[in-house]
Amino acid sequence: MLEIYEAYGDCRTMMELVEALVTQVAEASDCGLRIEHGENVVDLKRPWRRVKYRDLICEYMKDPDWFSQTPAEMVASAADLELDISDQMLPGEITHEIYEKCIEPGLIQPTFVLDLPAELVPLAKSREDDSSLVDVFELVVNGSELAPGYSELNDPIEQRQRFQAQEDRSDQAGEGGKIDEEFLDAMETGMPPAGGTGIGIDRLVMLLTGASSIRDVILFPQLRPKTE
Repeated sequence: MLEIYEAYGDCRTMMELVEALVTQVAEASDCGLRIEHGENVVDLKRPWRRVKYRDLICEYMKDPDWFSQTPAEMVASAADLELDISDQMLPGEITHEIYEKCIEPGLIQPTFVLDLPAELVPLAKSREDDSSLVDVFELVVNGSELAPGYSELNDPIEQRQRFQAQEDRSDQAGEGGKIDEEFLDAMETGMPPAGGTGIGIDRLVMLLTGASSIRDVILFPQLRPKTE
């Protein structure tokens, strides 16, 4: 994983950086900007598509009022998708299951998916126009996430509230969890506005080489233990 942070940057500067970095690496490695992946051809020519998470969901479900539904209504609407969902799940959990299993695999060309729900990315800054969303992107190429990035949350009070909400959800699910007090202490000392991103090197190599399995590009893939 290649992690990058830029003081006084944000989600938009990170998108520009990732887009430029990936295309330059593709050209420098002689892979070119059109790469075959099985039946698909990925075109890295800039600019890349940018689309809001909510728009993708509403378009796929053919329902502009999807986000106003109750969990029971969501489960009924998604009955034909054959997903492991129930009305005991939170609306955001149901929605993200649909995104990950049904929508993301169909995003073949480079796509920045923007403005995810705040509960999915606890370290990102909220959007000024809608506190239920965060200022983030997920770069998806050939059906897989290549790089997330966001405007970093630098408010220690809000960060503590996010961590507490995350811990409460973990406790309810029986998973346990612990607030990172050292991280909060460091943030309280002072953190400038910043943008951050992380590029999965293995997935980038898969993209550039046309590999179909991540095992083909990992230097030392994990092996199953020998059977007796």
